[in-house]
Amino acid sequence: MAEITTEEAVGAEQADARADARVDERALDEAVRFTSDLIRIDTTNRGAGDCRERPAAEYVAAALSEAGIEPVLLEKEPGRTNVVARVPGTDPGAPALLVHGHLDVVPADPAEWSVHPFSGEVRDGVVWGRGAVDMKNTDAMVLSVVRAWARTGARPPCDIVLAFTADEEDRAWTGAAFLAEEHPGLFEGCRYAIGESGAYTFHADGGLRLYPVAAGERGTAWLKLTARGRAGHGSKPNEANAVTRLAEALARIGRHRWPVRLSPVVRAALVEIAALHGIEADPGAPGFDADALLEELGSAARLLAPTVRNSSNPTMLDAGYKVNVIPGAAVGHVDGRVVPGGEEEFRTTLDGLTGPHVEWEYYQKGTALQAPLATPLFALMREALERFDPEGHAVPFCMSGGTDANQFSRLGIDCYGFAPLKLPPGFDYQALFHGVDERVPCDALHFGVRVLDHFLMNAA
Repeated sequence: MAEITTEEAVGAEQADARADARVDERALDEAVRFTSDLIRIDTTNRGAGDCRERPAAEYVAAALSEAGIEPVLLEKEPGRTNVVARVPGTDPGAPALLVHGHLDVVPADPAEWSVHPFSGEVRDGVVWGRGAVDMKNTDAMVLSVVRAWARTGARPPCDIVLAFTADEEDRAWTGAAFLAEEHPGLFEGCRYAIGESGAYTFHADGGLRLYPVAAGERGTAWLKLTARGRAGHGSKPNEANAVTRLAEALARIGRHRWPVRLSPVVRAALVEIAALHGIEADPGAPGFDADALLEELGSAARLLAPTVRNSSNPTMLDAGYKVNVIPGAAVGHVDGRVVPGGEEEFRTTLDGLTGPHVEWEYYQKGTALQAPLATPLFALMREALERFDPEGHAVPFCMSGGTDANQFSRLGIDCYGFAPLKLPPGFDYQALFHGVDERVPCDALHFGVRVLDHFLMNAA
């Protein structure tokens, strides 16, 4: 281990003092207040264009403008508003860093919740409501950080491009896809990006605290299946029943066990997480059994199991209009996810599982992503997390689903999931994602502000 010189120690103390000056009580309070305020702005995305993000976008734009940061509001369709801004760095020649978060949320039924999902209530040190972890909390933390910089005159080493997007919870058509396709100049110079679903505390067995930093995600393969048949009376035999054909195809798809296909990011995650459990793993060894290793990893397997293979889950059915009428067609939908390099296998397998009487097509398609791990930026993510939680372990992982990273990656940007939160034992972040009683501790937001400030101030 290298020795730390006196000069380095003094420099570290000075850096800490500057960080303390930036991340003051106001910055921490704003992270909580902004989270609560944004939750109260109902931006439910029901799909098929049924959403209006503009009120939240205007709130974000006002918070940026107050700090002297000039926001740009962009819409593909009325009310579907995105906000983009650039915070200049001290080195104009350094690659820029994109920080993105979405403003829409999934639906929530108030009858199922302990508090109203759009109340933004702060109770016993916890902020409640839809978007508390996905992902208005991160939007709020980012706002808090850049406003703290403005108050103290601090500047990051590289340009920081901020993007608060619409429509992430559906197809990104009016959000990140629109920005990447029609306004790529706003992201000029961006080489890397950070976004949602990574760097949160995962409490594994034995008191082990993991911070999974996403360096990949499975590709989205949402499917529409259409079964054709012969319409007729419900009382008559019908061997060409479209509903039966669809049901049989969906049952085959739902039961299918996909083979293990390990991407480089998942291999690295398996090795590191196994080592933290005292297990030596070699995914490249002949006869390596990924499923057996997952069983040995106990609760930590939840981070890995969804990403070692493709998946296909039937989710929606639409057929018929009267109980005594056999319809001539029936439609179903499947949520498919594809590991890097697994697209061809996915397509050919679906052709076989659907059979001769059912057609399928992509309703939404997104490419599987991988970002490099052996970079100074990924090392800085680890350092930032472990600096503020010395007993935690930052590890790489692959997200099971997709994010706006899929759209921004088309601009040649390497994307990571880095939205830091330090969560207490028993606080199941993954279950609250799109779940009932979504909430986030105020202390977790404070941790995230400190980590983001440290990371972004050293990102060059």
